[in-house]
Amino acid sequence: MVVITVSPHPTPAGSAGPTRTFGVEEELLLVDAATLATAAAGEDAVRAHAADHPSGPAPAHQVTTELQQEQIEVAGPPLTGLADQVAAIRRGRELADTAARAVGARAVALASPVAAGRAHVVPTPRFRWLQRRFGLIAAEQLTCGLHVHVGVGSREEGVAVLDRIRAWLPVLLALSANSPFWYGQDTGFSSFRYQAWVRWPTTGPNEVFGSAAEHDRQREALLRTGVPLDPGMLYFDARLSARYPTVEVRIADVCLDAEQAGVLAALARALVETAARQWRADLPPPPVSAAQLRAWSWQASMAGVEDALISPSTGGPAPAREVVAELLALVRPVLAEWGETERLETVVDAVLRDGSGARWQREAFAARQDPRDVVRMALEATHR
Repeated sequence: MVVITVSPHPTPAGSAGPTRTFGVEEELLLVDAATLATAAAGEDAVRAHAADHPSGPAPAHQVTTELQQEQIEVAGPPLTGLADQVAAIRRGRELADTAARAVGARAVALASPVAAGRAHVVPTPRFRWLQRRFGLIAAEQLTCGLHVHVGVGSREEGVAVLDRIRAWLPVLLALSANSPFWYGQDTGFSSFRYQAWVRWPTTGPNEVFGSAAEHDRQREALLRTGVPLDPGMLYFDARLSARYPTVEVRIADVCLDAEQAGVLAALARALVETAARQWRADLPPPPVSAAQLRAWSWQASMAGVEDALISPSTGGPAPAREVVAELLALVRPVLAEWGETERLETVVDAVLRDGSGARWQREAFAARQDPRDVVRMALEATHR
């Protein structure tokens, strides 16, 4: 897994434009270019990419393997503009697909396997340990997420941000939902990736920390159990990097459409900036327990934007459009300062109207009940 180094650039109140950087990691599924079945081509594709991009100055994008051979990960550079971020995501997908094509495969933005099959762990010492330690959880874990790294000015600010964004993360999951199928079955969920992912023992929401010292105390208590291998296995919905000045928002599915992915990343960045301003204004985090948030995230995973979500304002269900509107109202002052309101809200409105990737996948499958139709549609959407 690549960790993006993002310089800390908090945006002062009243700034004319965004300076808080954000970078995106996308995990993409690999499929055979001819049969469209999942392809165990991750290591070969990364080697092909390395051969075409000899070592030199640090590249703008990094292409790496992930847990399974049927995946490839691409990490883009830290940026400050939404338009630049969308362009970077498209460029990253192009690089991943070029590498895949070199070994007879394609890279596609599907968050879970559509057709029946099995995954093959990349044979690194770390991943082999995970396979031995976690058995079927690791063996089946073929999931592709969108991870957004947002720069923070200090560890205290980062922990304060984690405390204040946690109630809104299920809304990001709902907007991104792109995994209704799981190894040949329609799961009934919009994001089954999230259900598969939270089987790991150190995933999902965390309690409010209150301080960097308490964050570190809880982290060390988890590591002392010996269940996670190291801090890299603390796979929470959002986390503070142990090595870099970033908050990493990890809850989202990889999105079919590159512009939707960029907008979701921009929404996460605006949420981080809003939370940082709340902290500086001494506004407390919402008093929501991790147990409540697990239920909220379960509902977002099931419904996506097709049914009710849980409103952070009331703690009860409300139509998805209303809950998304609450989030947009919260971050709109930041978006307005940064000149991102119109583009972001236009794309979000399209997701609410036309559905996320989960609806697109089901509609592609409906005509002939053929998983290959889903993959064909997804390939077109991934690379347009």
